[in-house]
Amino acid sequence: MGLNLITAGESHGKGIVTVIAGFPSGVAFDRDLIDGDLTRRQGGYGRGGRMEIERDRVQVLSGFYQGETMGTPITFWVENRDWENWKEYISPEEPGEEVREVNLPRPGHADLAGALQRGYRDCRKVLERTSARETAGRVAAGGLAKTLLRNFGVEVVSRVVRIGQVEDESDPEPGDWQELTCGSPVRTADESVEADMIAEIDGAGERGDSLGGVFTVAALGLPPGVGSYRESRERLDSRLSGAFMSIPAIKSVEVGLGREVGEKRGSDVHDEIYHDEEKGFYRGSNNAGGIEGGVSNGGPVVVSAAMKPIPTLTSPLDSVDLKTGESAGAAKERSDVCAVPAASVVGEAEMAITLADAFLDKFGGDTVVELEESYNRYIEKIDNWYGGV
Repeated sequence: MGLNLITAGESHGKGIVTVIAGFPSGVAFDRDLIDGDLTRRQGGYGRGGRMEIERDRVQVLSGFYQGETMGTPITFWVENRDWENWKEYISPEEPGEEVREVNLPRPGHADLAGALQRGYRDCRKVLERTSARETAGRVAAGGLAKTLLRNFGVEVVSRVVRIGQVEDESDPEPGDWQELTCGSPVRTADESVEADMIAEIDGAGERGDSLGGVFTVAALGLPPGVGSYRESRERLDSRLSGAFMSIPAIKSVEVGLGREVGEKRGSDVHDEIYHDEEKGFYRGSNNAGGIEGGVSNGGPVVVSAAMKPIPTLTSPLDSVDLKTGESAGAAKERSDVCAVPAASVVGEAEMAITLADAFLDKFGGDTVVELEESYNRYIEKIDNWYGGV
């Protein structure tokens, strides 16, 4: 069955709930990892005032017993501290005396499309759920998935490679990304472009504008054979692409070289194959991004995503009032100037959740012990490939 994950909750509601079913028993609860990722999601240069209010920490409501998963549905809770400022306006239980309607949909946001779909004139009924605040629940689940993968030597890392017109053109090994980005407010691996990225964000903020960018996520240590070429929906690159596209504001996803493959000859694209007793099968390059034919090939799995600028502008674009039909400037909600560094952490979560799901498909088992036994047998087979095993 694999993992089944759902989140619930609104941006200014009481909090975000995440329910995860299909997770094996016997996996330890790593609060530091999960809370650390939640903190990183809140950070990054260009974030708005909301992040000064929230102090995201995970609470476990079900699925663990004395610090380990039980194999039953897991429920995480991340409280919204900002709820105290909104409970008079958006109570889920009874009408309030005051409301904070949004009748001027923002270009680039789900406001108008969602309002038309549901028959609303108040876009708040749409934006409260489409807000990226929901991704706090995904990051909590991603931390759990990372905990599982680490039992098998799989690590997930990320870096920001572009903010607006400023690009990090360095090409460090993915194994170095965490060390290179950990002190950067924009999560770039190249210290020489950090100031330019910050200036780009400041300039956009001064103009009442916003900025997007590009981030890259890599998974290290994933063995070959995860995913499938059997059915289109089982392809690992298909699953990862869908997962990354589900992140709010992501408009483009690339695996490995991505769109560059359409500009090159096959001899410049395909990763040549080698073998020796110490390494086993390996490649001289990783243009495929660790995936061929929908199956991991043993190289780092590398996915890049482009994030559009935040739709909320302090110098708003033109819109139409859904109550009066009159033209006016779009609504202004408290928002970020740039959230690309934060989105890279959400990308890590989606990578980890998707790989954990595919990992469980491949190796099976109700418990982490069964998973380890199946994994070890598989790795032994690969290691002894030329020994006739």
